[in-house]
Amino acid sequence: MKKFALVLLILLSNFTLYAQKPYQLNSSEIYQQLEKLDFLGSVLYLAAHPDDENTKLISYFSNQVHANTAYLSLTRGDGGQNLIGPELREKLGLIRTQELLAARKIDGGQQFFTRANDFGYSKTPQETLEIWNKEEVLNDVVKTIRKFQPDVIINRFDHRTEGNTHGHHTASARLSLEAFQKAADKNYASAEAKTVGIWQPQRLFFNTSWWFYGSQEKFESADKSRMTVIDAGVYNPLTGISNSEIASHSRSQHKSQGFGNTPERGEQLEYIELIKGDHLKGNSIFEGINTTWTRAQGGKKIGILVAKIKEEYDFKAPSKSVKDLVKVYQLIKKIENKHWRDIKLKETKNLIAACSGLYLEAVTETALTTPGEKLSLQIEATQRVGNSVLKEITISNSNFSKKLKTALNPNQRITLEQEFTVPENTPYTNPYWLEKPSGIGMYEVENKDLIGLPETPSTLTAHFTLELEGENITFEKELVYKYNDPVEGEVYEPFQVVPAISVSIEKPILIFGNENTKVLPIRIKSFSDKISGRLELNVPNHWKVEYSKDEIQFSKKGEEKRIYLSITPPKEGTEDELKASFITSGKTYEQNVVEIDYEHIPKQILLEPANAKLIALDIKKKGDKIAYIEGAGDVVPESLREIGYQVSILSPSQISLENLKAFDAVVMGIRAYNTVNELAYKQNILFAYVKQGGNMIVQYNTNRGLVTQGLAPFSLELSKDRVTDEFSDVKFLAKKHPVLNSPNKITTKDFENWVQERGLYFPGKWDKKHFTPILSLKEKGESWMDGSLLVAPYGKGNYIYTGLSFFREFPAGVSGSYRLFANLISLGK
Repeated sequence: MKKFALVLLILLSNFTLYAQKPYQLNSSEIYQQLEKLDFLGSVLYLAAHPDDENTKLISYFSNQVHANTAYLSLTRGDGGQNLIGPELREKLGLIRTQELLAARKIDGGQQFFTRANDFGYSKTPQETLEIWNKEEVLNDVVKTIRKFQPDVIINRFDHRTEGNTHGHHTASARLSLEAFQKAADKNYASAEAKTVGIWQPQRLFFNTSWWFYGSQEKFESADKSRMTVIDAGVYNPLTGISNSEIASHSRSQHKSQGFGNTPERGEQLEYIELIKGDHLKGNSIFEGINTTWTRAQGGKKIGILVAKIKEEYDFKAPSKSVKDLVKVYQLIKKIENKHWRDIKLKETKNLIAACSGLYLEAVTETALTTPGEKLSLQIEATQRVGNSVLKEITISNSNFSKKLKTALNPNQRITLEQEFTVPENTPYTNPYWLEKPSGIGMYEVENKDLIGLPETPSTLTAHFTLELEGENITFEKELVYKYNDPVEGEVYEPFQVVPAISVSIEKPILIFGNENTKVLPIRIKSFSDKISGRLELNVPNHWKVEYSKDEIQFSKKGEEKRIYLSITPPKEGTEDELKASFITSGKTYEQNVVEIDYEHIPKQILLEPANAKLIALDIKKKGDKIAYIEGAGDVVPESLREIGYQVSILSPSQISLENLKAFDAVVMGIRAYNTVNELAYKQNILFAYVKQGGNMIVQYNTNRGLVTQGLAPFSLELSKDRVTDEFSDVKFLAKKHPVLNSPNKITTKDFENWVQERGLYFPGKWDKKHFTPILSLKEKGESWMDGSLLVAPYGKGNYIYTGLSFFREFPAGVSGSYRLFANLISLGK
């Protein structure tokens, strides 16, 4: 698999993977990039979320057509679920951002975003555009179009089919349609139009398929007069793989959504329907658009020279092309078209480096640094073929500069060790869209120049200036950290700047379920040598907090210490916020350095406020021990422990009647029946447990991909019913049922302050004789839905199915969700 992944890297637009081992192109791959250098045309694919993009088309246009290709995802997927870990909301959006970047590195596209926040499922585009700031998101789309200058835009979704899909989907298509015209209007966002310029794409398409028609039969009989058919499964003998194989591997980077994909070889037809622009006579979306070098004034000579390089290219000796590539570089610098000048200069520099076998690297001695820290840099410069002179090494946004006149002879490795001081004003590494608190629908970005970018640009970048064929060319490389792992060998990590002190309240939500006092640990970590200070707390009224106020000293970087707070809640129920900070030498540190580390993406740093929510909760419980069967990843077990339950995580192999007898309730994690295949063979045991007096609580599953249809001991069918409005009405159907009365009296107040949604994938059909619906929910303009919480006595116990979003409400500290869940566990006790 690793070898296959390596082959797929041939099509990267950047030859060095950020925070991963650099990949050197072979001669076939270099030729592919020469083809790209000779094509001046752009395609923008546009949709709403990570995973909405059609990787087959992105890869096709980037690698087969050789167009400048990008995907604009309006959101970062913050509102979805996470199949690989507990991260949700902003942290999940950060993971999915990196998964999109990993996908683009494989299929050769670029990646853009707007400031729209994925607030969760939306049923209509109207609701979507009310929660998003429609004008701001539209402005972001227009800005991306003006900067990227696509000749062609392809929408993933249909602007005409309201209500047939996620409201975000339809909204994305409608915004694209509007932006198609406004991007060329000098009066729209006029100040930006003066600085960025205006742009008119030539065509707008909708990437349709049989799915949008409801069936294959309906699609076959549909009018296709405005459709263009593309075989996206085309095979490339130079690389030895098909486009669909590249696309499949790209798609598989969406690991947090469980989108591992097996490629299908052979013909793969994709249909795109013309929405705006001139009708096509053939199958090229660039028909009638000049994509040659004559597009740029002064580009004719460049086109002739690039054609000559391709014709004379020696697959056994790519270095023979360096001399002419340098001439191309010199000519490109003179063209007036800044857009294509910048793109093609970068491509040409990368080609020169690849043909020369040039390896440049600046490695730091640590992965995490602080402003003002002195570091040792290990610098390497190796040119495997040909000669050049290394003249200067600088680091952007710093005073570091090393003048040289070092000859790089064939295959001779040059190494330097240099001391480098990180400037005191270097900003911390942090996602730019998370720097400020955001609203439900939009992220707030102070620096407008960053809008659209997938991640915050690196502040510190190494610049190597070399003289090749009489021309000074500067190559940029990210500073990286690397080390040798006994198993993996050479391992790369991003070089990132963090505060000198991290303050982490280990439980961001502390819930008091009638307890008098709890202990809350605060973890303080130093990212700097020899630093001391004291912990300071902002304690809310009526709460009593006791802790050591002694000076805290750190001698070495990486050292951690814990301070234990003894917290006593007020007598009355309340919700408040505790804030922590570390004071040292006139500086205040009040952020937690969060590290998100998965193998398939670079390690991510997120700075969060060192705050915790304190909740004095009026809650009663019956029962104590819970068995939890994990599903797709959630924090429900930790949340239940927080209110005093003893929660044991059981693997499927541990599900036996003897083991389950020790527990008051068995809780199935979210999407357990979508993700845990072994559960198909454990249902009889679970039902027997219920029959003998246990409570079985099943949290939501999707109706697609169930490992068993026998979810319950009685008939139960899931639907797509959901209530996305977290403020929507709730009606109590079984007012006298114990679930609403014991041991906690549940009222409509318990459904206040819910987040993102009420629930999802409610059962649509169930055995009316055995199941009792407890609640009825409704969305604005829709009918009531009764399937969100169903209870069925079975033998001496109870089977409970709920689509309510406890997995979202618990981390948000929603009091009513805890009280209701305690009643579910207590049922029959």
